[in-house]
Amino acid sequence: MRTLIEADEIERGVARLAAELNERYAGGSLTVLGVMTGSLMLLADLVRKLEMPLRVGVIQASSYRGTTEPGELRLSLDAMPDVVDQEVLLVDDIFDTGRTIDRLTEVVAARGARSVRSAVLLLKRGRSRVTRTPDFRVFEIPDEFVVGYGLDHRDRYRNLPYVAVLEPSDLDAEGTG
Repeated sequence: MRTLIEADEIERGVARLAAELNERYAGGSLTVLGVMTGSLMLLADLVRKLEMPLRVGVIQASSYRGTTEPGELRLSLDAMPDVVDQEVLLVDDIFDTGRTIDRLTEVVAARGARSVRSAVLLLKRGRSRVTRTPDFRVFEIPDEFVVGYGLDHRDRYRNLPYVAVLEPSDLDAEGTG
């Protein structure tokens, strides 16, 4: 693995995002919905830095399921709070093809949210398959498969405090273990 974004860079980036959100939502309240499981680290670090009254909920979304290429998007909204007439911020780990944020924005808007915006830790260049882009992003990265700070491969590496590129040789070695 090769480190792409150090832990201290992530900490500073999340603080910048929080400052931007505090300014954007000053004087109001916010419902923050984390897209599980990848957003867990970002969600926890971010909400502790937000200064407005807020509610936190989660949405389960999955499209990778053990591969390095996205497949069919599956959603579970069971843990999502009521969003009628709420300002909603979707928080996700990575904007890759964009299908997850695009679909979730539609779903949350259809449930009566006053507004739906999105924030991601990583925006991967050159992979988007939708016209929508995240409203807020912490980092833009090249088209490489990354893990750490919530991002995983086969449910491993989420606990890394940094973001790393998982090289093809790492994937090959994983298959033999």
